[in-house]
Amino acid sequence: MSLELNRRTFLGAGAAGLGYFFTASATSAARMGRRPNETLRFASIGVGGKGSSDVDNVSELGEIIAICDIDDAMLEPKSQKWTSAKRFHDYRRMFDRIGKEIDAVTVSTPDHNHALASLMAIRLGKHVYCQKPLTHSVFEARVLMEAARKHGVCTQMGNQGSAENGLRRAVELVQAGIIGPVKEVHVWTNRPVWPQAPDITKRPDKADVWPPSIHWDAFIGGAKLRPYVAKIYHPFNWRGWLDFGTGAIGDMACHTANMAFRALKLGHPTSVSAESGQLNPETYPAWARVKINFPARGDLPPVTVTWHEGKKDGNLVLPPEELLKKVLKKDEKLKESGSILVGEKGILFSPDDYGAEFRITPEGLAEGKDLKHPERIPSNGGGDLGMKKEWVEAIKANKPEIAYSNFDIASLLTEAFLLGNVAIRTGKTLEWDGPGLKVTNVPDANRLIQTEYRRGWEVTRD
Repeated sequence: MSLELNRRTFLGAGAAGLGYFFTASATSAARMGRRPNETLRFASIGVGGKGSSDVDNVSELGEIIAICDIDDAMLEPKSQKWTSAKRFHDYRRMFDRIGKEIDAVTVSTPDHNHALASLMAIRLGKHVYCQKPLTHSVFEARVLMEAARKHGVCTQMGNQGSAENGLRRAVELVQAGIIGPVKEVHVWTNRPVWPQAPDITKRPDKADVWPPSIHWDAFIGGAKLRPYVAKIYHPFNWRGWLDFGTGAIGDMACHTANMAFRALKLGHPTSVSAESGQLNPETYPAWARVKINFPARGDLPPVTVTWHEGKKDGNLVLPPEELLKKVLKKDEKLKESGSILVGEKGILFSPDDYGAEFRITPEGLAEGKDLKHPERIPSNGGGDLGMKKEWVEAIKANKPEIAYSNFDIASLLTEAFLLGNVAIRTGKTLEWDGPGLKVTNVPDANRLIQTEYRRGWEVTRD
């Protein structure tokens, strides 16, 4: 297992050898702002996979001055497209060398590198667009929210359903009271669709010599050192590994639970519990069902959100059959992803990853003559590119709130559902102190709230 674990001792084992110890100024470059007609200068961290479309999108909205990826095969096509952009394999080195030249950053790495890349940018006064889930741990989500507020930057999480007008309309209708008070929500997904338990429950017994085109130290980031094995972790299968991904709930809840979370004005839960398939020390389980309890919010009643993921005995884990019968039409087949909000007057059913498509049962409620009609949410409808345009609009107006999935909401959404992973891994009901950022009844669970990092890759609070 030690084969090629040391390519020049992993390039010095972190930031200590590169001098990366950032201090934040209370007056950030972002607060000083740029004139509205100036061209924004973007750096993109992660330019393969989803990162490919992210960098392509922002190139329409400004200038790409730097690209960063651990894989030369991902970097090369983008280098040919933007020949003047500087190339990097380690985002810490990028910030150290050209941080002053950058205005805004996209972060499209595996989950375990989201927080540090975003945090370093924020502390340098850079605006950040980070892919979902916002972070790898509950602690990291809180850190990013606090840092974004402190440094006055504009942020956006890449759950592109937030730009869909259908989602925004669903939020308006629920908040207007069309289905009455909601105490029960169900959200489901067919994920995982990548390797994890029960097929993979331990690390490979082999190690490969990583090619010079793969910069393995930068991929590992703050996780514990492990040998490179071709196609096991990179470029996609990292999602099912505890050290790198966040499993099905991390991958999809920021999409599929987003509409309900917003519509019901959810924040910190009070308790979380879970049942799941067999656990192991390396990968997420084959299936899980998580219950997240939220307290009353003003005149809104307490609500339980139940998350259903994966397959148990070959069948999707789904909401109760009697509830599905109420929302499905004759001969209609249930989609493999969606959400249901159960109100006292009716039910909102969304057979959609993003909550952008929905219908209300019974249909007569849609007339809603006595609705409270909240303030309309600005329309977007631009999908993935629309999310970036809205973020850039926020930057140029110096108004972080314009970005609909800014880190104030994104961090709360991420925290709540990543707590589900903590409940899965402990197998216990967790009582949660949101403001205090701790589990109060199972002290050992708090070791899963915050990650231990390799030296030079630490995520810390300001």
